[in-house]
Amino acid sequence: MSRRYSVSADYNALFLQRERCVILGEYIKETGATVRDAAKEFGISKSTVHKDVSEKLQYFDKVLYEDVKNVLMKNKAERHLRGGRATRMKYKKGKQSQP
Repeated sequence: MSRRYSVSADYNALFLQRERCVILGEYIKETGATVRDAAKEFGISKSTVHKDVSEKLQYFDKVLYEDVKNVLMKNKAERHLRGGRATRMKYKKGKQSQP
């Protein structure tokens, strides 16, 4: 059984992929959001967001790619601080609920 691909379908898929990459990139750049935050906001997986902004975006918008890359590097450098803060809050809540 042979599959036929329509040129317009391939073009539409590429256009939608490009648009998604750019929208995600702009969101991360403007808000400083993490990959997890962006995934939650757009209702897609973290893997998809990461692949779109760290691999595919560079082919669609080089300048935006560099800006997003800087935000992601900053988020990566700060993640141990966010984790420590979350743990501290978790134990702080636990002590308040105990008699």
